[in-house]
Amino acid sequence: MSPDDNKVTRMIILGPKAQLSQSELLGKLHMLELPLTIKSTCYGAVIHGEKEVVWDAINKIRGIDPSNIFTKERGFKPGDPRRCRAKRGAAREGFHQLEKEYELLEYVCDALENPRKVSLKEPEKVKPDEFKKIAQECEK
Repeated sequence: MSPDDNKVTRMIILGPKAQLSQSELLGKLHMLELPLTIKSTCYGAVIHGEKEVVWDAINKIRGIDPSNIFTKERGFKPGDPRRCRAKRGAAREGFHQLEKEYELLEYVCDALENPRKVSLKEPEKVKPDEFKKIAQECEK
């Protein structure tokens, strides 16, 4: 069994309405004094370490602002030469996907802060005669 078998890497992404900045996030992560590799990113941070320790850190950080701090698995640890922008000289694969996801986070934040009951009931089909009547009314 490899020493890295129980290690995971997670991205911590600050939503657009987050109550802390990226530098405050890093400070709080460091103040946890957990055995983690912590890397600053434009969207928050990447943390790497033992699975239980990583999740402990995530749970503590999310407790600060649960509706605006998100996490996502990353397949490569910080500094991995196959993904590191500094070594590749360009945006890493997946960055543009993350950019698109970030655009939606404001809606996710709002939904988490203002939950509403949702009905999954299928709408009834409109009968052809009724549809024809509606179409005729629209033509007037």
